[in-house]
Amino acid sequence: MTYPTDLKYTRNDEWVRAEGASATCGITHYAQEALSDIVYVELPPVGEHYEQGAAYTSVESVKAAAEVYVPVSGTITAVNEALSATPELINSDPYGAGWIARLTLDDAGELGGLMDAAAYERYCEERKQ
Repeated sequence: MTYPTDLKYTRNDEWVRAEGASATCGITHYAQEALSDIVYVELPPVGEHYEQGAAYTSVESVKAAAEVYVPVSGTITAVNEALSATPELINSDPYGAGWIARLTLDDAGELGGLMDAAAYERYCEERKQ
């Protein structure tokens, strides 16, 4: 799997795409593959503030339920309402139509502590061994 190079990644398999003071978040291909078929996504409340690394939502699959952690600190400005009716968008397009939330960044400097695509790909390969 090749991971998009315009994203930053966490060790908990979340991704973030920063665009100025805004960021879009979701879970990675690796995470959705491990979970299998996603059947439910609990969307976080708009307006809620989260600190980096806090659980902000959860996803359920036919195999398991998993908490999802916010990759950067910020306030939720939008959620992907389409996931309520079609949670499997996370499986089919985790970096596009399967995004989970958008937020306003508290500190863009937090992005520097996350992995780039090459580092995340190595991290995933190490876990497969």
